[in-house]
Amino acid sequence: MDHGQISIWDLAIVAIYLLAMVLVGVYAARRIKSSGDYYVAGRSFGPLVLMATVCATIIGGSGLMGRAGVAYSSGFKAVMTALPYLLGMFIFSGIAGKISDIGMKYNISSIPELFEMRFGKTAKLILSAMIAFTMMGTVASQVTATATIVNMLGGEIGLSYEVGALIACVVFMIYTATSGLFGVVYTDVLQFYILILFVYILIPAASLINVGGISNFTANLDPALVKPYLDGSILGDIVTYLVFTMAGAEMWQRAFAAKNRKAAKEGMFLGTAVYGVTIFLVFFMGIVAHQIIGDDVLAQYGSTDAVVPALAIKVLPIGLTGVALAGMLSVIMSTADSYLLVSVQTCVRDIGKTLHPEMSEKTELRLSRLFSVILPLGALVIALYIKNAYNILMFAWTFYAAAAGIPAFAALFWKKATNQGIIAGMVSGFAVCIGWKLLGQPFGLGSAVPGTIACAIALAAVSLATYKKYPPKTL
Repeated sequence: MDHGQISIWDLAIVAIYLLAMVLVGVYAARRIKSSGDYYVAGRSFGPLVLMATVCATIIGGSGLMGRAGVAYSSGFKAVMTALPYLLGMFIFSGIAGKISDIGMKYNISSIPELFEMRFGKTAKLILSAMIAFTMMGTVASQVTATATIVNMLGGEIGLSYEVGALIACVVFMIYTATSGLFGVVYTDVLQFYILILFVYILIPAASLINVGGISNFTANLDPALVKPYLDGSILGDIVTYLVFTMAGAEMWQRAFAAKNRKAAKEGMFLGTAVYGVTIFLVFFMGIVAHQIIGDDVLAQYGSTDAVVPALAIKVLPIGLTGVALAGMLSVIMSTADSYLLVSVQTCVRDIGKTLHPEMSEKTELRLSRLFSVILPLGALVIALYIKNAYNILMFAWTFYAAAAGIPAFAALFWKKATNQGIIAGMVSGFAVCIGWKLLGQPFGLGSAVPGTIACAIALAAVSLATYKKYPPKTL
């Protein structure tokens, strides 16, 4: 690595940024008066705030560094797996208004609470357990991305990957524990503008200048990197991303936090549209790295997650390198805090308060802050075991998408869905997905495909067999 371009000023900028995020969290804590403030910020967000937080949450460490690493190593796969998520988010944008209305009407603040209302406590607890683990795994992917940057910055002074992961956890703990959704969303707004300007515009532009312009870039481009292709693994990822958007607990939380139906739909749509533009910028950064850094990123840095920070170090001058790396950290943190908060809400409110309904408001808030410290430690363990942001993300999302995507859609739109059918669908989707993985994913097919099919069949068959005898609740 060319350490000559990393100065004390770059390190100082990154350190100041991390400290600033902690201080924002402490300051925002003053606005927290109740658990409703902590989890849905009093349902106060308009479309522009939602746009920024939605986009910042989507393009996190796995969406930036992980996907750029996929582009670097596997070419067009990075685009093939991003477009289904984009499509799914546009579909979700269309139903976000309905979710907002339901939240207002029934005082619901999470997808498990909707499941309890329609299908009972058992369905709620099963879904909650899956969400808690999935969100923790997603936080782990952000810890991995942060640790990669810290390791690259501090390698000369002894900051290892493991130390970087610990630093990431401590920062996530403090400002999520103190500020709840108020702090999470308003830091997301700031981070959104930082990352767009200093990561998604500055690094691609500087990279293009570095390779001598678009004509030289295309002349030296390996055609295999831009050739579309499809295999069983990619198909599995496509289904995972597409179905996951229907049950993404972090986006349901954003819809519940909107001040009205219109704000929910517009904010989701605008945030998704901006994400759509970033897909191709991330792809470009992944493939241009071959011409600027070379073909041995994995050997140099230990992970293809290092592609984007390595580009920043290579093509940017002192000072701007630090700003760009702080921008990457902003991407990571805006995703980490969102998923951590959902995981906390699920453990404390959706599981804890369901099992102990007499829990007081004060106790709930205190436990929420406690779990904001405990859960990142689980994410740290995962990040130390699987040191690749994209792999961790897909590990966490695959079984959840297979088990919860179709049931979430049914909870909103299918009046004949019964509690027996929903439980059968979730259990079948989860069991088939895990079983398919244990069998080594026959035919090279990603486990989300058979898992989702099994979930849909079980849900429909059992619901149709039981809805007359056990009429379901409807919205």
